[in-house]
Amino acid sequence: MALNLMMPMKNTLEELKSIALLRDLPEAQLNWLAEKATVREFNAGDIAFKKGDPIEYLYVVFEGRVVFKIEQSGQFREFGQISKGDISGALPYSRAKEAVVFGITAGATRLLCLRKEHFQEMIRSHHELTEVLVHTMISRVREFTKTQQQNEKLMSLGKLSAGLAHELNNPAAAVVRSAAALRKHLGAVPEKYKRVLLIRLSAEQVDAVNDLLFSKMASGKNAKLSLRKKTEREDELTDWLDDRGIEDGQALAETFVEYGLTIADLEKILHEVSDKFLAPALEWLDNVLNTEKLVKEIEEASQRIATLVASIKTYTHMDQAPDQQLVDVKIGINSTLTMLSHELEKKNIQVTLDLPEDLPKIMAFAGELNQVWTNLIDNAIAAMEQNGALQIEARPDREFVVVRIIDNGAGIPQEIQSQIFDPFFTTKKMGEGTGLGLDIVQKIIRQHNADIKFTSEPGRTEFKDFLAGNLIPYQWHDIETSAKAAELLALHNISKTDLPALIFEDGSHRLLPIPPRLRKRSDSKPRLRKKCTTW
Repeated sequence: MALNLMMPMKNTLEELKSIALLRDLPEAQLNWLAEKATVREFNAGDIAFKKGDPIEYLYVVFEGRVVFKIEQSGQFREFGQISKGDISGALPYSRAKEAVVFGITAGATRLLCLRKEHFQEMIRSHHELTEVLVHTMISRVREFTKTQQQNEKLMSLGKLSAGLAHELNNPAAAVVRSAAALRKHLGAVPEKYKRVLLIRLSAEQVDAVNDLLFSKMASGKNAKLSLRKKTEREDELTDWLDDRGIEDGQALAETFVEYGLTIADLEKILHEVSDKFLAPALEWLDNVLNTEKLVKEIEEASQRIATLVASIKTYTHMDQAPDQQLVDVKIGINSTLTMLSHELEKKNIQVTLDLPEDLPKIMAFAGELNQVWTNLIDNAIAAMEQNGALQIEARPDREFVVVRIIDNGAGIPQEIQSQIFDPFFTTKKMGEGTGLGLDIVQKIIRQHNADIKFTSEPGRTEFKDFLAGNLIPYQWHDIETSAKAAELLALHNISKTDLPALIFEDGSHRLLPIPPRLRKRSDSKPRLRKKCTTW
């Protein structure tokens, strides 16, 4: 239970002087703070404040700790803490109105508490104290943002890593399995090769058998046969081989059916090599086809691994500079889907893509934009039941590229739609989300001078991103020497002398191509935004 105590002002002043952030302030200002504030004492486990409480007090921790805990789906997880010497709660110019966490004391704790109603007087009369508190607020926001973005990235990384491990495990296991089978298979080759060498055939007979073999290899494995039809053909070939005294007829039949050999083909081989040499000839065919099959399996599995590694490289953009560049939205979305393929397969979700090949590139931080796709697609997957449908489409719209991500999940309830972009708001269970995914999405979108909107009803939720096309932040005098600016000009077929096709914005020095619909007015003069400079 919390206790409210008025401590002697002299003792309070001395304690304020012991706080590192405050010790260099004029004593008169510390006296004012000690006079206006109260000191509250708490026992271990007391609730200093609750989620949803108005933020009315500035807190200075004199003794003990306050642990911040977030409630998520009825469970609590530790979010952070403040201890002796820390300043928290309401701060000058802060726009925070309600607590989003619970503050629970750990051990005996003493807090100096100053009500917000004294802030106006402090701002007018105690500038140094105000400056310290404002700097504290800025540092707190910066550290908070950094920590939470890192936590969200770690959670996303954990989820992607689990899916990636699953995706890599299948082809890696296939490589190991096929390599072991190939080694066993090749171990029996010397004895079979000896029998092949004893076959006496003319060049024409060898060519006939080779032509049949290579035609079947070129056609590849016959994947169109149903299980029933495949079994019937294997039984037919096994009977044919058994009738002619061929050993391991069933094993040979399985390989032959996979590559589309029929009884007619075997009759043709029999005609060329005679009964005497039929067995070694068929063993040789089986050996070549099995080797082809196993090497092909290793090749396909290795290619799958290479594709996954390439997708990771594309997704993270780890080999590119961390600045804005021309980004192909299609590549980012496809690499994100590859990273999340395990989650999609687990729910058997059907993905429909509508991404035109001629979709304009946009200027963006590629890695951050991929985080947007990851969070939006992951939320869509979580909202859908088994056999859901996910639709992703992109279209140019004036000077924007509009990306729509649509799922057929249960939808976002009307009563919480206004909260989904709020930090820490989530309907997911503990450990499945931090409540920061959409908050981060919104921040990244705004960082790109873009916008995000959504509509939702049962059976259809659509997130729509409006991304500005080809927006490049460059000072105008650097444009001639900038490779990226040259790439932009080439993209729009704009020459250096074609100034009316460009907009220069003072202050931020941004270069933006005017959309075709704005390039000419009725008086044939270019429409320019703000002040236009010259080359």
